[in-house]
Amino acid sequence: MIDKLRQIEIKFHQIEEQLSDPEIISDMKRYAALNREYKDLKDLVTIYHEYSNILDAKEVAKQMMEDDDAELREMGSDEMNTINAQLVKMEEEIKFMLLPKDPDDQKDVVMEIRSGTGGDEASIFAGDLYRMYSKFFENQGWKQEIVFVNEGSSGGYNKIEFEIQGQDVYGMMKFESGAHRVQRVPKTESQGRVHTSAATVVVMPKLEMEDVDIKKSDLKVDTFRSSGAGGQHVNKTESGVRFTHLPTGVVAESTDGRSQIKNREIAIQRLYQKIYAQQKASYESDLAAKRKSLVGSGDRSDKIRTYNYPQNRLTDHRINLTLYSLDKVMEGDIMEIIESLRLYENTERLKEME
Repeated sequence: MIDKLRQIEIKFHQIEEQLSDPEIISDMKRYAALNREYKDLKDLVTIYHEYSNILDAKEVAKQMMEDDDAELREMGSDEMNTINAQLVKMEEEIKFMLLPKDPDDQKDVVMEIRSGTGGDEASIFAGDLYRMYSKFFENQGWKQEIVFVNEGSSGGYNKIEFEIQGQDVYGMMKFESGAHRVQRVPKTESQGRVHTSAATVVVMPKLEMEDVDIKKSDLKVDTFRSSGAGGQHVNKTESGVRFTHLPTGVVAESTDGRSQIKNREIAIQRLYQKIYAQQKASYESDLAAKRKSLVGSGDRSDKIRTYNYPQNRLTDHRINLTLYSLDKVMEGDIMEIIESLRLYENTERLKEME
């Protein structure tokens, strides 16, 4: 582990130097990617330094325990017990931090909430979930934009779709996908009986233009003489450029510019746009398919979480987490739930690696 942390520190300082390179600063896409990596490594380098200091302190305590002075040996023994406890805790933390990250965790999110079984009460509950999430987004400093709304007849939503932008959005919100069940006395209930209803939530990472990865080795480039208006220059010069993306068969060309260099720029941009449109169509198809797999039928029994209002209780059935603070949860205080789910996932991933 120490060797791995040393290598990370070396890489951290290399990226630190690159971030001050004018050529990289001028390339916003590359600079942003390096800056994200720099921030991720910074936490590891910080804990590595703390870990190294504790290891040094352990050596000092070991020397104290070997001293001729009995009092000094006792002090060394007490110090060693404290240090060993610190090391166990820190080593577990480092193991989690060294787990490979899901590249989608950094992405913005497309999120959808739909009413499930339960009629008007399900729509009202879908609205309550949207309000809960909105308050959480606000506390995180994230931005959100509503894409589609279909309001319920008695309040709330039959369906609401929105996008969230911010830091590590998908990494924090991905566990919310599934059926959410509510148990409470509906506003529409005249006799005070507790009803059970459901709403479904889907969280998907948002596809961005930079997700399009085109390798030079996958491109076939042709130049040709342009035809049409433009005089002798257009007809005699091979200024037209055509790109063919071999893996997908997508073709884009340009004869708009007077120079081949300009037409290359235009054609490659068009190629990116076409492949992006193709990937987006595939992504939206996957989104629809994944929605079905994530939320199941939307039935009350097909749930990941239960919100019990009479007992002020929330239960996440995947990790057997129960909180008696539903009132705070519905005001956007869901960080404890998210952190518990992330810890569970990381623990399971550690078991797989061992």
